[in-house]
Amino acid sequence: MPRLGDDIDDYCSRCKLPTDHSVVSALGEEVLKTRCRTCGFEHNYRHNKGGKGQMTNQQAFDQVLASVMGSASQPLPKAAKGKKKKKPAGG
Repeated sequence: MPRLGDDIDDYCSRCKLPTDHSVVSALGEEVLKTRCRTCGFEHNYRHNKGGKGQMTNQQAFDQVLASVMGSASQPLPKAAKGKKKKKPAGG
């Protein structure tokens, strides 16, 4: 029977990872809510299942490589639009 404050593994939607959690709410044998010990986010117990699935090692490598090397498939950030300074007259 889980008790409040017990350690449990669960998927954190804020961290996007399975992390250590604390039991916040339980009804009988069923855990209802958990709190992530990494970021402190409190959420319903997800039975350690993420929404979109885990990223493979190759996908993670490709993502890091693209961020370091730059990728043509990713749009470049737009230049900041600001007001142009007027040149002083007579100078």
